[in-house]
Amino acid sequence: MKKVYYLDSCDTCKRILKEIELPQSFIKQNIKTEGITDEELEELYNLAGSYEALFSRRAQLYKKRNLKDEKLLDEDYKNLILEHYTFLKRPVIVNNDEIFIGNSKKTVAAAKESIHHNK
Repeated sequence: MKKVYYLDSCDTCKRILKEIELPQSFIKQNIKTEGITDEELEELYNLAGSYEALFSRRAQLYKKRNLKDEKLLDEDYKNLILEHYTFLKRPVIVNNDEIFIGNSKKTVAAAKESIHHNK
């Protein structure tokens, strides 16, 4: 699978997708207009190893709900991501059996390397 989960209104996502120069073979899914399904999240979980790895602590709802004060289990992370798209750390780039989560320079560089050198 070659897919990107991103947010169309996120300038960081736009910058990263432009920088990576995604080939046409990639499916782009704007998670605001096309929410992530249980099945899709399960696929990401299998690649990432945990729901926590896919979870964004920068989401405004995370702060509003004081979730940092709660002891969250992996199942809680899953339910929160399914409940609201902003809880998914983004972008999430899947290149076959590799997954790249988030927007750190290191992650973006690794994704770009994987996409353009392992076609």
